[in-house]
Amino acid sequence: MEIKSIKLRFMRMSLLHPFKTSVGTLTDKDFILVEVKSKNGLSGWGETVSDPIPIYHEETVKTNWHLLKDILIPKLMNTEIQHPDDVSKAFKDLRGNYNAKAALDGAIWDLYAKEKGISLAKAIGGVKDRIEVGVSVGIQKSEKELLQKIEGFVTKGYKRIKVKIMPGWDINILKAIRKEFPRIPLMADANCAYTIDDIPYLKKLDDFDLMMVEQPFAYDDLIDHARLQKELNTPICLDESIHTVEDVRKAIEITSGKIINLKIGRVGGITESLKIHKLCTENNIPMWCGGMLEAGIGRAHNIAITSLANFTLPGDTAPSSHYWREDIITPEVTMKDGYIEVPTTPGIGFEPNHEKIEDFMLYSETFHNHN
Repeated sequence: MEIKSIKLRFMRMSLLHPFKTSVGTLTDKDFILVEVKSKNGLSGWGETVSDPIPIYHEETVKTNWHLLKDILIPKLMNTEIQHPDDVSKAFKDLRGNYNAKAALDGAIWDLYAKEKGISLAKAIGGVKDRIEVGVSVGIQKSEKELLQKIEGFVTKGYKRIKVKIMPGWDINILKAIRKEFPRIPLMADANCAYTIDDIPYLKKLDDFDLMMVEQPFAYDDLIDHARLQKELNTPICLDESIHTVEDVRKAIEITSGKIINLKIGRVGGITESLKIHKLCTENNIPMWCGGMLEAGIGRAHNIAITSLANFTLPGDTAPSSHYWREDIITPEVTMKDGYIEVPTTPGIGFEPNHEKIEDFMLYSETFHNHN
């Protein structure tokens, strides 16, 4: 694989609806599109998922740009790439910055699959021809508004409903949901909103027949989650705490949780995702793919990773129209009866819509390989 150039595009898209969690509210999505062009004329695409400020993890969109421009792209240009795994090997001595790494990793995987003439799903060992779709519901202005939204999503056929919770918006809200929808697959996502002192209170979650409670404690914690899991029948799902396959190994060893939410951007790319998938499979740990309000490129990568066998729970990869008036891919991601079809055409299976990309782009920079 010979790289000719890499282009970064700083993008801004407005969400259809504000998305509120325990850590903040987003109305616009800033991100970076990464296009890696090979000397044979093909392009591979990746997308960053960091926020403008470090409320999810320590990376931001602008630190992603710095890392990509000043460190990762120059290093990649001087690396011989026979296989996408060579990208993570090239970056192994660079600590953290998983999201910036993942964007380049994803673009190389897309390019690799296109050069092989196969879909990204097939290139990584995917086995499904369609994936189940869940939906994430942010914190609403009122209980009534939340119940109305859930009713709409149930009617549309979503296979699982995830609701955001935080102190003051938790037990009573779940009680209201269960009264209205006693049998829907339901989970609660805390986004690190609680502490070890809340264990007696969180035990009330067992009353609601939840699929799981996601990341109740700190973003860097494994130990307190293990203490909570001993007290809960409800499975804990780890999200923010998981960045590497080593994090997963330690979590399994001390039973910090029983389910893993995998986000490609959070773990540094597809190569590390495959290692995590293998370890979870060997230890019978169910997985699902989380969402970071991705535009079309990132959404396409999520569809491919969810085609792996051990992604047994519905993820957050909702259709394009759930988030955007217009997406930046053709065709847009669509859902039928709660399922999204896994593309079979080469690479991510969706074509970048260059006209829309130009509409949403604030600025760009191109880096040429002179080797």
